[in-house]
Amino acid sequence: MEKEADLLLHYGNKMHAAGLVTGSGGNLSVRVKDSVLITPSAMAYGDMEPEDMVLVDFSGKILRGRRAASSELGFHLALYEARKDISAVVHTHSPWATTLACLGWSLPAVHYLVGYGERNEVPVAPYAIFGSQELADHVVKGMGDGKALLLANHGLVSMGADLREAYEVAEEIEFVAGVYLRAKAVGEPVILDEKAMAPVLEKFRKYRGLK
Repeated sequence: MEKEADLLLHYGNKMHAAGLVTGSGGNLSVRVKDSVLITPSAMAYGDMEPEDMVLVDFSGKILRGRRAASSELGFHLALYEARKDISAVVHTHSPWATTLACLGWSLPAVHYLVGYGERNEVPVAPYAIFGSQELADHVVKGMGDGKALLLANHGLVSMGADLREAYEVAEEIEFVAGVYLRAKAVGEPVILDEKAMAPVLEKFRKYRGLK
């Protein structure tokens, strides 16, 4: 448990330093056997300690921790229930991805690194108030079998087999979102089609050791 708490703290601070969140925004979690360890609610990353991480069961009951769990616990738990292949979830308010989400635009394959989300594009889930069951339902449906999803007027959710992968997905999708919006400001970007993206997705699966 100490290792997982240290990792959440490490990637939380890294996420904040990279500008993917501000203040206490966003959240991270990891699956720990039959429970989930998640960052606390309303606490700045720079003030967090490993012991501030909150352990909950899949009903949301706190098993260990001195603070309230993140307000977005609901969609974290829903994603773990729906996707047995993932063990980490990262939620950011990263500027470029959030700008797309506020426009209601999905992120197409303007750059092959969109494949980090394991699809040809990153779709947008409909808006629902943070912390709600409605948002959790939208997140699970929108995520499908991918690993990245924009949340309308809100931010980005990414997932992975571990916290490192989930964070890298968030980082690369933010990069591609920035490229796309800059390209749109100048002209009409060329989008890679499914034929071009198919071998990219296959290479990424092999790169990650997946079949």
